[in-house]
Amino acid sequence: MQSSDAMLARFLALHPKTIDLSLGRIERLLMQLGAPQRQLPPVIHVAGTNGKGSTIAFMRAVLEAAGLVVHVYTSPHLVRFHERIRLGHPGGGRFVDEDRLVEALERCEDANAGAPITVFEITTAAAMLLFAETPADVLLLEVGLGGRLDATNVVDEPQACVVTPVSLDHADYLGNSVMRIAAEKAGIFKRGAPAIIAPQEPETTAVLEAAAERVGARSILVGGQDFHVHEERGRLVYQDAQGLVDLPLPRLAGRHQLVNAGTALATLRAAGYGRLPAEAFEAGMTRAEWPARMQRMRQGSLVDLAPEGAELWLDGGHNPDGGRALAAAFAELEERHPAPLVMVVGMLGTKDADGFLKPFVGLAQELVAVPIPSQIAARPAEEVAGIARSVGLKARASDSVEAALVGLRAMEWERPPRILVTGSLYLAGDVLAANGTIPQ
Repeated sequence: MQSSDAMLARFLALHPKTIDLSLGRIERLLMQLGAPQRQLPPVIHVAGTNGKGSTIAFMRAVLEAAGLVVHVYTSPHLVRFHERIRLGHPGGGRFVDEDRLVEALERCEDANAGAPITVFEITTAAAMLLFAETPADVLLLEVGLGGRLDATNVVDEPQACVVTPVSLDHADYLGNSVMRIAAEKAGIFKRGAPAIIAPQEPETTAVLEAAAERVGARSILVGGQDFHVHEERGRLVYQDAQGLVDLPLPRLAGRHQLVNAGTALATLRAAGYGRLPAEAFEAGMTRAEWPARMQRMRQGSLVDLAPEGAELWLDGGHNPDGGRALAAAFAELEERHPAPLVMVVGMLGTKDADGFLKPFVGLAQELVAVPIPSQIAARPAEEVAGIARSVGLKARASDSVEAALVGLRAMEWERPPRILVTGSLYLAGDVLAANGTIPQ
């Protein structure tokens, strides 16, 4: 049997561009496949720049704790493509296995018959097949890029639509202003489906609200007049028109996760899941997992290379808003448990490295720049180090994450350092694979 990796590599030849936002090609293919997008379980559609995956992780944890069967579609993957397609199962979902993935990809390839189509489009069609043919109670569907012309935007009657915080990213495809990007992401809103809007800049919120009104969707604003979430006495307090909910703080680290958890709660309540047992909401906060987002790595081969007693953290953040949220989270850690912060950073050439790194000035003691071997579009390590120095960070380059950790271990530390590996989801995937902690 052919492998999914071989098939995915072959699909690259079907279209000259990796990204070409359009609905025509996937709509054609889905019709050839019998329109599986019309046979899905109830769909919660999630767009945004930052926080999509974490918001989905909270929703999945709550729904599964209540005994519901939940499909999940996310991207990109960190280590294996299979991570993108989680098929619901009683007791908890599982990543699609190789045999089922290959079978779905073969059906899509046969139906496509060599016509132009991007890899994301044909694999999204395969996911739709799998989700339609596997019974479940709900599908949590993450947008790949943008919203309006994203391949996932083929669901006519979602249960709810969500836009998490929007910032400047993928400007080449979505527009060179946050308002334009927000307008693209608002393209997932549908008549009759509540439109949950996470905290945004006022101008961005206005764009999203106007888009929802145009299609006949009721806007629900996080942190606005519709509901509010905050930390109080070590607990998460959420309040909306349905009442107040007092829950444990999220397991996912960082104050920004309060917003993501609140957005997840608002979405579930708007979608009709507010009557789930209280225990399910409590479990959702403490069980939610989302790899490479403020992930503390406690064991593995890379952890063993770090200085004795050091903390090793991993985060795939790569845009300015992500940098600000990450820096705020590590500033809070510094207040509670002081330790010298050292950053190990690799970034793509398409990302705003200045904007991502500036929030760490005055917080990080040193930055070690590394390449991302798996990505030809990665910035050279010396270039990343130069950008870091230009914004005011002490920086140097190293040959790899492993070499960076070995170098840090050779140094003398008054207090064991707190090491953050960040700058790219691709780098995060390489680190998880090298450490032997592949997502399950």
